[in-house]
Amino acid sequence: MPKRKAAAPNRSFKVSDQIQRDLTELIARELKDPRVGMVTLQAVEVTPDYAHAKVFFSVLVGDPQETEAALNQAAGFLRNGLFKRLHIHTVPTLHFQFDRTTERAADMNALIAQAVASRSKDD
Repeated sequence: MPKRKAAAPNRSFKVSDQIQRDLTELIARELKDPRVGMVTLQAVEVTPDYAHAKVFFSVLVGDPQETEAALNQAAGFLRNGLFKRLHIHTVPTLHFQFDRTTERAADMNALIAQAVASRSKDD
């Protein structure tokens, strides 16, 4: 029995990257929900079977929870937009999730600055 050729290992990275680029454009140009302000897509993680994609985002302006609700409500519309752009057999179901990484980084930077400032006072 012949062995099946494995899919290219970086294919899922390419698909994730393409989904991220296309979604960025779709959200900016075609999504008219006022709850979605300035959104930055941080990353897209696609399951191995391409059935689901977690889309991590951050917001510059607006409420993260409202934005997450709006994006998840628009997931079907956005997925439909991806169908027209992507050339893959299965376009994943989209799941939007607020990414707190930038928030945490800002908090850490503030703590570091505070520690440095208090240390220089002590010296």
